[in-house]
Amino acid sequence: MQRQKRSAAILVALFIQSGSSFAEESNTSTLDSISITATKLERESKSVPQSVSVVDEADIERENPININDVIDAIPGVQAISKNNGYDSRLIIRGAGLKAPYGVREIMVIRDGVPMTDPDSFTRFDMIDIDDMEGVEIYKGPGSIYASNATGGVVFIKSKSVFDDQQDRIKLGIGSFNSLSFNAKKSLNAGENDSFAINLSRRQSNNDWRDWNEFDTTQFSLKHGHFFEDDSVLETEIAYTEANLQLPQSLSADEFEAYKNSGETTNTNGDWQKSGRYSTMLFMNSRYETTLGAYTFKPQVYFTQWGHFHPVTGMINDAQDNKVIGTDLAWNRKHTLFGNSAEFLFGLTARTDIRENGKKYTYEDMDPDTGVVLSDDKGDLAQTEDSQSTILGAYIQDSFSPSENLLIDMGLRYDQVDMSIDGTQILAYNWGSGSYIPGSGDYSYDETYHLFSPKIGLTYALNDSLNVYGLIASSNQAPTESEMQATRDNAPEVDLNASTATNFEIGLKHRSKAWSADLAVYFTKLHDEIVKVENGYADYYENAGETDKKGIELTAAYQLNSQWGVGFSGSKTEYRYVDYLSGDSDYSGNLLRFSPEYQYSLFADWHKGAYRARLETIGVGEYYMDDANSEKYSGYAGVTNLTMGYARNGHQLALSVHNIGDQRYASEVSKTASSWGPDSYYYTPGAPRTLKLSYQYKY
Repeated sequence: MQRQKRSAAILVALFIQSGSSFAEESNTSTLDSISITATKLERESKSVPQSVSVVDEADIERENPININDVIDAIPGVQAISKNNGYDSRLIIRGAGLKAPYGVREIMVIRDGVPMTDPDSFTRFDMIDIDDMEGVEIYKGPGSIYASNATGGVVFIKSKSVFDDQQDRIKLGIGSFNSLSFNAKKSLNAGENDSFAINLSRRQSNNDWRDWNEFDTTQFSLKHGHFFEDDSVLETEIAYTEANLQLPQSLSADEFEAYKNSGETTNTNGDWQKSGRYSTMLFMNSRYETTLGAYTFKPQVYFTQWGHFHPVTGMINDAQDNKVIGTDLAWNRKHTLFGNSAEFLFGLTARTDIRENGKKYTYEDMDPDTGVVLSDDKGDLAQTEDSQSTILGAYIQDSFSPSENLLIDMGLRYDQVDMSIDGTQILAYNWGSGSYIPGSGDYSYDETYHLFSPKIGLTYALNDSLNVYGLIASSNQAPTESEMQATRDNAPEVDLNASTATNFEIGLKHRSKAWSADLAVYFTKLHDEIVKVENGYADYYENAGETDKKGIELTAAYQLNSQWGVGFSGSKTEYRYVDYLSGDSDYSGNLLRFSPEYQYSLFADWHKGAYRARLETIGVGEYYMDDANSEKYSGYAGVTNLTMGYARNGHQLALSVHNIGDQRYASEVSKTASSWGPDSYYYTPGAPRTLKLSYQYKY
């Protein structure tokens, strides 16, 4: 920790020096990125008293991404992992989301103001069209007024505006592993006040660098925007998604060694070798903005109907009748406080996730000798279930300036989460015998959690180019439905509580004509953190007594001249259990598994006329494979990506080469100790060298 303090002091000194160096250039400072995630109000990111990373449309276009991981994987404090190089992104932000084996937990994902996150905090990226993204913001840790039931932060995705008629295009892409992509967007104007936009996307790949690894998505959306005579505006979107994804198994230690030697993988580590998720979604969103006297009123309503066929460990989930209905009603009012401009915001939210007649089936085809599944065909009906998760929330915030250089944000959010589950278990999978046995019959339970998220943040302008900020914020995280069910089934004596995360953060933000840099030093204390207990056959969850997370994050970019730019991002962390007893094991004082001691990214940009290029290399430090801290994985270094582009008269060519050196490394490694046999190792291999060539014509 002393080394961390010395590093922080050096970095602070460098920031202050750079602020003084560029003070004379204050009249020519570049425009800052616009952030809305943290405060629900548009504001330059430099003045937001929180750690927020903004990825704009130019960054996304330059990256020529295959999935959203390509857009955000170089942000310090963020780990973006994919099993199959498709859209199965698993996000971890400052250690939050670590216990999710698939999808995203503890992190709020929002698209155009609509939560993609279920009320019980689970998120999928199925319906996020990367070809319809205008920007991404990531806020790390508690404190965003947007975040409900999320201690890890917020990922805010902004789609392309229906009013932007410069987005019309046709885009084609080909790449490694027989990948193909297509996107078409067309804008239409119906008079002076109505705009329409049609978007169609298709992506597919056999991804045969791994067994059982194909994916494809088809997405269509229609957007409408209308301006009223009083300058009020109404925007509506209807979208449909069909997404099919095979989920390969992790590799054993022997399989991973074979992959490093041969470049080929198998899908034989474990019995459940036909996992996947095949889903359809219909999504509708409508938002309105108008002025009512001194107030700006921004109501929003949304509806999603989705279904999926989801073979997983032990069972096949077949849930075709699921609905999400929600609204957000926000008011804000500009006023004067301490003789300076201020802005007051308050709002109400309501959202419910209704799942009717969800079913689970046994696997029909299993090898009678080994128990390995041979297909994802459904067998006997094993379980039926109805559930409803509802979240009701209210938030309030005031942003004001007691003096010319000081900005204060004070806010509070309250959410009530109600979960109700009723079902009948006909059959259950017995891990000891490796066979299906009679289930426990009818079950029913209800849980209610009260979640509070207060915050106070301050930003002080040291000069025109350098701001210093401080933040104290707290939030709660309720257990998910799956966590409660796993615990009820496998450890009924455990009573799960909501966890509490309190974040203390200070930082510096510098913006000038040549420099852009952000420094954050944070300490997050978690009480009753919900952790996964792996016993080799029937996992469950429990509350750790206390966890401390400490870290330093730095992002810096420097424009050398009109053609060349360089940059760095990195983090140094220490995430440690302070008090954690699990059965007979005492993990107190241990580091959290899969928490690298550092991450880094270095890049160089070149741009001249119609040509551009970017070379970037990333690395991750060593980490423990398990909470017992029995063994470390060495991490990886020097995984290098190259993007190149050419643009002229509406024509654009883009080439991306990820992992140029074709390094064979693991993006995640975990270990489970066994009391009756050898320990089990699970390796998720990083994607090999991957090429994508895209052509688009904007008209």
